[in-house]
Amino acid sequence: MLQYTSIRPAPEPPIDVVFHALSDANRRAMVDRLLDGPVSVSDLARPLAISLPAVMQHLHVLEASGVVRSHKVGRVRTCEIQPLALSTAERWISERRATWEARLDRLGEFLAAATDESEPSVQSKKTRSKRRSQ
Repeated sequence: MLQYTSIRPAPEPPIDVVFHALSDANRRAMVDRLLDGPVSVSDLARPLAISLPAVMQHLHVLEASGVVRSHKVGRVRTCEIQPLALSTAERWISERRATWEARLDRLGEFLAAATDESEPSVQSKKTRSKRRSQ
């Protein structure tokens, strides 16, 4: 009897968990290194000024957030980035950026309109003062 299993995409991790994982400089350095491709834990730890157990704790946080996935083959644990978690953070930031850009555009239009309206009255006052002095 054949059984078919459906492959579902992994659910998006909660945004709070992703930002928590990215809040530490060592974890961000690890993510930056993993953007170049999969790497072993020992190679990932080499440039960091922390112990291997500390690296493992940071990896645990990154894995729990869905930012990183690791698998073990023999004695070597290899880590790789999971783009879905990073795209969750990117989307959240992009939505806020779009909102603020729209607000700043409206402010710019308002200030430009206010400047345009005030210019003729400034010129007319100068013209009136010249007429009075003549």
